[in-house]
Amino acid sequence: MAHVRPISRNRLIAFASCWFAPRSTRSDSCWRYIIFLFVTTIIDFIQASLYLPREYFVLTDAGKPVYISRPGGGDQDGMASTIGIMQALISVFLDDHDKLRSINAGRSRITFLLRPPLYYACVSSWGEPESVTRSHLEYLHLQILSIVTATQLKRIFERRTNFDLRRLLNGKFFPRYSGAEPFMNSLLIRLETDIAMTTSSLNCLKMEPSLRKRIAETLLPNTKIKDMLYIILIANNRVVTLIRPKKHSIHPADLHIIMNTIHSPSIYNSPASASWIPVCLPKFNPAGFVNAYITFLRKDDSGLNESGIALVCINSGGEMEIIRNWCDSVINKLTTDGALTALLNAYQSNETDYSVSQLGIPGLRHFIYKSRTQVQITLPIFEDPYDQPHARKRIMTLYQILHDSIHAKSGQEAALKLQYIRTDTESVMGWITQPFELYIALSPLLPKSAAVGAANAVARWVKKEEARLFLRDAPVF
Repeated sequence: MAHVRPISRNRLIAFASCWFAPRSTRSDSCWRYIIFLFVTTIIDFIQASLYLPREYFVLTDAGKPVYISRPGGGDQDGMASTIGIMQALISVFLDDHDKLRSINAGRSRITFLLRPPLYYACVSSWGEPESVTRSHLEYLHLQILSIVTATQLKRIFERRTNFDLRRLLNGKFFPRYSGAEPFMNSLLIRLETDIAMTTSSLNCLKMEPSLRKRIAETLLPNTKIKDMLYIILIANNRVVTLIRPKKHSIHPADLHIIMNTIHSPSIYNSPASASWIPVCLPKFNPAGFVNAYITFLRKDDSGLNESGIALVCINSGGEMEIIRNWCDSVINKLTTDGALTALLNAYQSNETDYSVSQLGIPGLRHFIYKSRTQVQITLPIFEDPYDQPHARKRIMTLYQILHDSIHAKSGQEAALKLQYIRTDTESVMGWITQPFELYIALSPLLPKSAAVGAANAVARWVKKEEARLFLRDAPVF
């Protein structure tokens, strides 16, 4: 099993003899040893296999650990030596006015992202493009900025370069919610399964357009509420409707930070009926906080974090009592006029999901459709052969490879309009046009011409159903 392991004393001595030698005297073999030592320290390939949990590291530019994901558990303090080597290796490249982006070792890759004063790294053997793990690291950075603003972060490290950010993240801001680590852990779980994050889009709940409109009109304030930014109703981890200012749209990354925050166990499992959370939305304003009022109208009896219905109000001012009273009145209206019951009935009876079999396209197993105009995606539920975790990770990785190719995200010479891949288990195709992107999975026995025909059939079906699949013409204030 691949795993991260601490560095032995002998290795540290060998590294130091190379690292602290005068730069002019370092031989090529010495440089190679520094990199070899780092890679062999990070990854054990003896029994490596695909889809082992990725490992993530966040450290300061002074080499202090901030966050380490440990899928296998263990003592995080024991990773300090590994963090030190990581910081030193990054510094080697920075000293030469270069940036370390990634290291490939066998079928595993170590990806780096430098956002001074913080450095990020991910170890993965999934076979996904480099752009995918890099986007994961970007989301980790945004999650930290949602807790400590970019301005605060800069000011802190200008004063003390060796500041221990872990103490701040896990004590000052979220003492009621076991610190910031649960939010980071929750984010990494979402990144494994939520294709909306990879495609930088919204995933909206499939529902009757008349019910969506009815709910949206209820949520639209009759009178102006000072400093109100967004009003979002979320059901089953998808957006029902989103009310916003007339000339301002929410960035998908900010929405995903909000979604992760409200569905983190420390928030979802809180006994409080509602929560006020200060949060920075980095794409909206990386220098300041807004207030998020979160109230769950319904929670799933099984305790699944992604289930339930939540109302979220984002406000940039201090009108907390006004917003609380307004939310209470809105919830009461949704309840008394039957809209909440209709919504509950819809998703409890699976009307908010659909199966690929409903399209009636021979050989089609799954697809993801992104409306580029709406910046939203739709996809059927994962069924056989993708109902098991390993198979689902495999198809998600193939989708990510297609997405990377048609957007040229990993340094390709040019983006592709269409990419087709056939494996022993399925064939997949990615297709980008001006109004949409489409990723489909089919039987590997079908010819490429059948894949093109299936893609056109999916596009026609989505066009016919788009009023149910997407959030369109939401009211603004």
